[in-house]
Amino acid sequence: MAWVYLGIAGLLEIVWAFSMKQSDGFTRLTPSIVTIVAMIASFALLSISMKALPLGTAYTVWTGIGAVGAFLVGVAVLGESISPMRVLAALMIVGGLVLMKLSTR
Repeated sequence: MAWVYLGIAGLLEIVWAFSMKQSDGFTRLTPSIVTIVAMIASFALLSISMKALPLGTAYTVWTGIGAVGAFLVGVAVLGESISPMRVLAALMIVGGLVLMKLSTR
């Protein structure tokens, strides 16, 4: 279950990153509330997953899911630029996540 909690925590990190962008510097109420609620839930699930997973693995996977997910949302939803170098960077992060998962029982 720790990996499930960690995956959901990573997805919630994407949600709060996107909603923070939409909050326009916390000047818009609804996206600001979504940001705060998603942050709290993400941190809570991360902390639960850390009961069974090593700190380095859990934190790396959590931030990696958030980083790659935010990149994908930025490109797909916000129309941010995409380049071969950015795609390579995202693929390298994913490769690191896979290696972390494979190296942890």
